[in-house]
Amino acid sequence: MFRKLPGDEARNLVSTTPDTAVVFRPAVVRTPALVTIVIWLSRLVAGLVRLVWRHPIAVTIPAVPGVIWTLYGWPLALVFVGLVLLAGLSLASLNRASFLRVIGWRLLAFWRRIWIYRRHWQPVMIVSGLGRHLRGRDYLPRLVRVECDGWADRVTVKMLNGQAVKDWADRTDQLAHGFGSRTSRVSIARAGRLVLTFPRRDPLAVPLPAVPIPDVVSVGPVEIGAREDGTPYRLKVHGTHVLIAGATGAGKGSFLWSTIRGLLPALRAGLVELWALDPKLMELSFGRDLFTRYAADPEQCADLLDNAVKVMQERAGRFAGLQRSHIPTVADPFVLVLVDEVAFLTAYQSDRTLKQRITSALATLTTQGRAVGVGVMAALQDPRKEVMNIRNLFPDKIALRLDESEQVDMVLGDGARDRGALADHISPVPALGAGIGYVRLETSPDPVRVRAAYVSDDDIRAMVADYALIVDATAAVESIPVQRSDSASVERGEVSANG
Repeated sequence: MFRKLPGDEARNLVSTTPDTAVVFRPAVVRTPALVTIVIWLSRLVAGLVRLVWRHPIAVTIPAVPGVIWTLYGWPLALVFVGLVLLAGLSLASLNRASFLRVIGWRLLAFWRRIWIYRRHWQPVMIVSGLGRHLRGRDYLPRLVRVECDGWADRVTVKMLNGQAVKDWADRTDQLAHGFGSRTSRVSIARAGRLVLTFPRRDPLAVPLPAVPIPDVVSVGPVEIGAREDGTPYRLKVHGTHVLIAGATGAGKGSFLWSTIRGLLPALRAGLVELWALDPKLMELSFGRDLFTRYAADPEQCADLLDNAVKVMQERAGRFAGLQRSHIPTVADPFVLVLVDEVAFLTAYQSDRTLKQRITSALATLTTQGRAVGVGVMAALQDPRKEVMNIRNLFPDKIALRLDESEQVDMVLGDGARDRGALADHISPVPALGAGIGYVRLETSPDPVRVRAAYVSDDDIRAMVADYALIVDATAAVESIPVQRSDSASVERGEVSANG
């Protein structure tokens, strides 16, 4: 009778004879031996084909000498191995990058797949809660692919049915420590598949020197530092607005000055104008002769922003019906408004009238300015909404070192910290953490870890010496008084007016 009970119904049975144990024997289905052999062989062949397809070099290296040994003896196989090693060493010495791309990283991926990920996959998945152990059987996400480069391992995973990305994002610490990495990051490959990134080293561990001033005139993406994989990082400033948030000493000045440094050739060519608002009088004032317009007093800052709005509206009237995007020219250059410590103007300003003017002008510029070539790059320390209520109007955002984990999502948007933007874990030691931040662009929800190059005082002095005369000689007379550091700057302004 009991053998006919389906599923878990047997648990509801009550024995009327407590001294007699009730024994249940599961039904046994006898599978023919031929069927078992066919299934086993098909799985073996599929596994071998999959192994050769995914790791051809790792399979070929031991297979070819083994075939030669079998057919022609071990001396010829030994000679073949020696020739292969000699050819590999020659390629590595002549073109190391090609050797690593074609052979080195593939062998490393094969080794780490077997020794690191496959070996620890089951315990890490079960302990972290991403796998399930039900009725004596493990249900695990499938390890699809492992790829390596000089910086990190990228592991492609097929999730279990019913899992969500958040299930993995909430367990990045467990995954990182389980597979022996400092940190980990989760990104979506496609429906049902994720890519887990496990860094093996940190190219951003040491400060970066100032990026050389480019030789090519361009307002396109400006090289300001490096990504965490060691490749150059280029920040887009034309056609967008950028908000930089970070605690005191986090390195906001590195992003500002690296951007200015990259735009100097375009500034000399007349394709860019730099308008600076420096209420602290400590950061941008050091190179004030580089700026087309400069303001430090709150009232002057409000006037400068009002003038930027007028330029924006005048261009919009001329471009209407003719063009939808801005192309920098000498007649209509790209105007980048740099604001250091914007919270001083929008939240901590005691004059309510000036505060409303500045907030209204910034909101107007960030909502309408990028299509006509007027961009805003603003830096602040406190990202709270009551301090900066227009932060969502900046398409691109950068989070440097922050004091609280909640502030990461305030700056970069909901879920950014779960995707690996650990801005609250950046070291407060300047040599270790200054200039390091996470960038979240309008076009991608995944944050990118970067480090801006450090532009020293000597670098800024050299920039002023090489480019300040050009700026002052070509700048038109401004309606807002431009503060200068010496009388020579005023004389150069008069020459510009006569010219």
